Amino acid sequence: MKIYMSGKLVDEKDAKVSVFDHGLLYGDGVFEGIRTYNGKVFMLEAHIDRLFRSAKAIDLKIPMSRKEICKAVVETCKANRTYNGYVRLVVTRGVGTLGLNPYNCKKPQVIIIAASIQLYPEKLYKEGMAIITVGTVRNHTEAINPGIKSLNYLNNILAKIEAINGGVMEAIMLNTHGYVCEATGDNIFAVRGNMLMTPPSSAGILEGITRNIVMELASKNGMQVVETNMSRYDLYTADEVFLTGTAAEIVPVVEIDKRTIGKGKPGPVTLRLSEDFHVFARSNGTNIF
Repeated sequence: MKIYMSGKLVDEKDAKVSVFDHGLLYGDGVFEGIRTYNGKVFMLEAHIDRLFRSAKAIDLKIPMSRKEICKAVVETCKANRTYNGYVRLVVTRGVGTLGLNPYNCKKPQVIIIAASIQLYPEKLYKEGMAIITVGTVRNHTEAINPGIKSLNYLNNILAKIEAINGGVMEAIMLNTHGYVCEATGDNIFAVRGNMLMTPPSSAGILEGITRNIVMELASKNGMQVVETNMSRYDLYTADEVFLTGTAAEIVPVVEIDKRTIGKGKPGPVTLRLSEDFHVFARSNGTNIF
């Protein structure tokens, strides 16, 4: 495998990060997860725009232009023949001292990995997944703004640990007000009749790119799409619930906290949106080959 580091492609065995990189020492950096479908990088410009917004929010100067990073992503995918796969684009603060001062890091590092990914077993997409609510509360929006897709994912990891220890693969995180926020790595939706509901950005979510596409597709299908604060009651009593994310795509949820959702199987809205999303994803993107 070829990894893009410091402006060039290197062999996987030579892709090394300094122990003094603040990305390693403090989780100081930003990232994006990007999908490729049928030889195209999906929503590349949208991901790069979000990367630059995240970087600006933490005063991290990315040492490449948007155009240069787009080109580097395509080159990395091409080198690894990532026809249908996943790209992890990382920008660390770079090498610095053992102190917290980020301005001692003189050169941020751009890393691009293009490989395959299988986040959940195929069975869960066909039969649906069970999830639980966990005690780990989502970071307060004024502590770490959810719009910053940073390398510090400990909040999510702690919730993931609870999920796994609880016998499931995913969990619902609530915000500091007790409202539904998001899953450990995905956004969440509930279907009630012709209404599609999802938490707003003010609830403390990351506005996922897949999330936004699903909302557009639902609107085109004539659904009423509502961003609103949601309680667990809203999920328990919904006709359908599903998760969305770049890596996960659209995953039906059939059980929450031991409550059966709807009829206990993937519902028609979830299945239709999943089909529409895959059609859209496979026909849009930046050519690799």
